[in-house]
Amino acid sequence: MGSADRRGRKAERLAAWLLMLKGYRILARRFASPVGEIDLIARRGDLLLFVEVKRRDSLETAAAALRPAQQRRIGRAAEAFLRDRPELAALRLRFDLVLVTPGRLPRHLPDAWRP
Repeated sequence: MGSADRRGRKAERLAAWLLMLKGYRILARRFASPVGEIDLIARRGDLLLFVEVKRRDSLETAAAALRPAQQRRIGRAAEAFLRDRPELAALRLRFDLVLVTPGRLPRHLPDAWRP
């Protein structure tokens, strides 16, 4: 495993920790389907989150790292996740972003985009 992959996994652990502190239950980490991958999937009550985690040296570059093509892939992966779990399909869906930068707490951006 390369250093970039290790940093990415650590960022995802920090993001999961932040969401759990906010009362979310992590349902999946690194969910992968043929159409895309989702870093974290979390639930709190009737709300289901599909979360992309971006780790960069600044908040600005982390936020800018989520491109429209990736948003579309995450949206397709979310559809694949829900196809296999019809009991979750009636929940409210939200696509969030968690930004991780060195030396700072992760920053959670709820409803960061809509596919």
